[in-house]
Amino acid sequence: MTKITLQTKIKAPIETVFNLSRNIDIHLLSTSQTNEKAIAGKTSGLIELNETVTWKGKHFGFYLKHSSKITEMEFPNYFVDIMEKGHFKSFRHEHYFEEKNGFTTMKDVLIYETPFWIFGRFFDYILLKNHMRNFLLERNAILKNSAENQTK
Repeated sequence: MTKITLQTKIKAPIETVFNLSRNIDIHLLSTSQTNEKAIAGKTSGLIELNETVTWKGKHFGFYLKHSSKITEMEFPNYFVDIMEKGHFKSFRHEHYFEEKNGFTTMKDVLIYETPFWIFGRFFDYILLKNHMRNFLLERNAILKNSAENQTK
């Protein structure tokens, strides 16, 4: 299993950051490099508890689909999405939010497992983990920019 943990400090209210984090339209903005589209389930606006979304995007030269479901949510502190269908053996993305002194700290904990035993681990080690980290960093930069510009 691979675990990626990131923290992003954002000068915006916790509710703003929480809602932007689950906004499908904002996610689409942050994934232009992969030509990602929401193609089934909730395809725009704020995704809610027990709702699903299916994404289609180009990664490593292939168009791939990934379906996620929001399985836990506590507004505005926490939500979790898990893969229902896709190319990972398992995939869980935990989102935490904490507000202090006018800043919201957004913490991502992404835990996934690749299929194909040693071949999957090798692919993860040489390419996938860095790809996933950069994917999240780009998403978080867009969220930060959107949140901070909303509150000006």
